[in-house]
Amino acid sequence: MLASHLHSGHINIKNADRNWKKMNSDFVQRLLTVYKVMSDQYGYDMVLLEGYRSPARQARLLKKGSHVTKAGSYKSYHQFGLAADSAFIRNGKIVISEKDPWAMQGYKLYGKVAKSAGLVWGGDWRMMDLGHVELRKKGVLGRPEMAEILTSQ
Repeated sequence: MLASHLHSGHINIKNADRNWKKMNSDFVQRLLTVYKVMSDQYGYDMVLLEGYRSPARQARLLKKGSHVTKAGSYKSYHQFGLAADSAFIRNGKIVISEKDPWAMQGYKLYGKVAKSAGLVWGGDWRMMDLGHVELRKKGVLGRPEMAEILTSQ
């Protein structure tokens, strides 16, 4: 969702958090491994668009409507440092187009590689979010106290 709305100008990523230190270290290692495989094996360089997302930002995105997100505060793995929205870099520019065959091939590969690293890929969802991956942990969603614990690990 973020990727398609970023491309169409519906989401302003200047307020998006790209601080890797705010994300869970286990998730970061998996995501960096995915980025490395995507680059080394498939020639797709990737960039983090948004990792950790504050509860306030999540609430603002929810107010924009279900075409942006259906998850309220502490109902998204972003608040726990366990989710990321990523895109491709080609010729020095971020590529986030579902109309670009090169990008679509990349998203399919990204999903395959992410799943092999134990991540859930948003491209498998009914409302596809091709650039999104997350590391699901039981007992996390809806529990604000878990956010501080997981983002400090």
